[in-house]
Amino acid sequence: MNKLFQQPLLRSLTLAAALLCCAASAALAMHGNIAVSGVTGTDFSFTARAGHITTGDGNNVYFWGYANADGAVQYPGPTLIVNQNAVVTIRLVSRLPEATSLIVPGFSVSASGGQPGLLTREAPPDGVTAVTYTFTADRPGTFTYYSGTHSDLQVEMGLLGAIVVRPANFDAADPLLRTAYGDARSAYDQEYLYLLSEMDLETHILAEKGLFSEIDTSKFWPVYWFINGRTAPDTMLADQVSWLPHQPYGAMTMMNAGERVLLRMVGGGRDLHPFHTHGNNFDQIARDGYLLATPTDPGTRTAEVGVIPDKSVSDFTQTVVPGATHDAIFSWTGRGLGWDIYNGSSNSDHMNTAVLVDVNGDGFDDTTYEYIADHGKPFPVILPGQQEVAFGAFYSGSPFLGAAGSLPPGEGGNNPNSGFAFMWHSHNEKEMTNNDIFPGGLMTMVIVEAPSAPMVVAP
Repeated sequence: MNKLFQQPLLRSLTLAAALLCCAASAALAMHGNIAVSGVTGTDFSFTARAGHITTGDGNNVYFWGYANADGAVQYPGPTLIVNQNAVVTIRLVSRLPEATSLIVPGFSVSASGGQPGLLTREAPPDGVTAVTYTFTADRPGTFTYYSGTHSDLQVEMGLLGAIVVRPANFDAADPLLRTAYGDARSAYDQEYLYLLSEMDLETHILAEKGLFSEIDTSKFWPVYWFINGRTAPDTMLADQVSWLPHQPYGAMTMMNAGERVLLRMVGGGRDLHPFHTHGNNFDQIARDGYLLATPTDPGTRTAEVGVIPDKSVSDFTQTVVPGATHDAIFSWTGRGLGWDIYNGSSNSDHMNTAVLVDVNGDGFDDTTYEYIADHGKPFPVILPGQQEVAFGAFYSGSPFLGAAGSLPPGEGGNNPNSGFAFMWHSHNEKEMTNNDIFPGGLMTMVIVEAPSAPMVVAP
């Protein structure tokens, strides 16, 4: 069924369509995400300083962040991508109004220079004196980092980020060695990072004015919720958008049917967020950099995603805990829908008269990843006429995967490969707003495309 192991269509909300239109064309350039965006290496130089980010409702919010080398200060901080067993060094100076620091849960970190602090050594606010943090990335997985100084304020202001540690035998070009934890149970076709966080606007307004004595972090009232430092609809834009210079990471997910997609979920900020995946369950395979498996586990095979660790948890919503990380495998095949999702499609690998082959007996065709039991079954309802429905920006005009149908003038256009579009979002409804304006906040779109759809790998 799955590329690695074999080498109801959600209509867009009418109210959301106007916002999604501006994002979709840029998001299409992201199709394919074999690696998350970030910076690689072993030696990093951070400067903590202030800047402004843009929210989906057009607001301009003052924040504190980490800048890598001569780059722009960003929210969240740079995603560090390092290799297992590498000795990692992060040099930090502060240009903020107060001292700051950096802690990396999950590793034994030594610090030198700077000045003493409560949790670790700190960089004083002189923009010159540096503190150096060193650790050995001795195990693979997904991790976080954030300020260990005045954390109730500084993490709120934006001093946080993610770390991805590649396993020692990692090889992006080899599907069997493209894994999160060094074995086939964590193998994937594509990977995406979802760093979830929030902001209390009042705190940022007071900080920009220098009124720190008036900030009461116990009166926590966030009004913005973020995926990778952006609120919807900006989450659906490509990485490195020119008008978002301090928010370089998008969150638009695109995949082909049958692929294993690795979701790296990180709890930033100070609130928990229930991240919901429409379209199918995921299998949580790891938490806080530990594979959910017994020591002698050979792997458990599921009908949807192949082999996964035996302690994996299948769910449709992951409560992402502050400071925690959660890794999951998501796959979509259309299994069990009760109708042939490829029927009549000239743009997919499948035609209704195709001969399907299932060598390993998992119920899926070895080439198209079609669920064989539904092959040839008709679409179960008669669709209403065009004059009786509203069209979402991602609707192709056809209920079939990879097939385009007729649409009224000016409709559609944001789904040229005729995929199925789903919304992934917070299951806490208030988090789907930008300062009380819906839709927005912690929300993005996911497009599942036919196996034959061209996979354009993001730069």
